[in-house]
Amino acid sequence: MDAITFDDFLKVELRVGRVLSAEVFTQARKPAYILKVDFGPDLGVRKSSAQITVHYAPEDLVGRLVVAVLNFPNKQIGPLMSECLVTGFHDAAGAVALCVPDREVPLGTRLL
Repeated sequence: MDAITFDDFLKVELRVGRVLSAEVFTQARKPAYILKVDFGPDLGVRKSSAQITVHYAPEDLVGRLVVAVLNFPNKQIGPLMSECLVTGFHDAAGAVALCVPDREVPLGTRLL
């Protein structure tokens, strides 16, 4: 594993947001959802493609807190312009489980 400095880590804007909507991303090559995530009044609502269909149904995602990277460049994924990267961990079978705070925190809070 390559070591990084604390300053390198601080460059990554990991922030908490709340899922406003989740819908099946029918044009995706791999099963995915299109998420709209609210990061609060200062950071706004952003869209993301998330390959989290194994563990989550769209209706179960609405209202959940998630952690996302906000300072990657936008990325075109088929017809969707993804504006953030929602984070998660692969389980033993390779499906993604979301990285989430275990308590309510204000939208836009930065992970440190």
